[in-house]
Amino acid sequence: MSDSAANKPPITFWIVSVIALIWNGMGVKAYLQQAYNTEAYQNMYTAEQLEITANMPTWVTALFAIAVFVGALASIGLLLRKKWATKLWLISLIAVIGQMAYILINVHASSIGMTIMIIVLAIFFYWFSRMSGAEGWLK
Repeated sequence: MSDSAANKPPITFWIVSVIALIWNGMGVKAYLQQAYNTEAYQNMYTAEQLEITANMPTWVTALFAIAVFVGALASIGLLLRKKWATKLWLISLIAVIGQMAYILINVHASSIGMTIMIIVLAIFFYWFSRMSGAEGWLK
């Protein structure tokens, strides 16, 4: 069996990679809606929630941008089977942890489930990328 056939990723690799791209694409959309304060964004939240978001420190908003944009690039890297995707996943994970830690500590989010899910998915995508590299699926 040739090296390329032996290192061919299974269908689950492609499924997870596409899900990662969709997830981070949704994150980019959410960030842009928040950054531009669109009508659609304003209609999704209460006045109190919008005020909390508007009063977030700039560094938390920057971490949000880093998490989703770097995560989207990492997703593309994963789909292209590039090793550098793992480094980007780590950067995205660190940004997610920083942003979500601030939210959990200071905002007392009523949507704690979503906050935890975001952290778990960031950890999973980083782990999956590392595992994919170890399996020889990334070049």
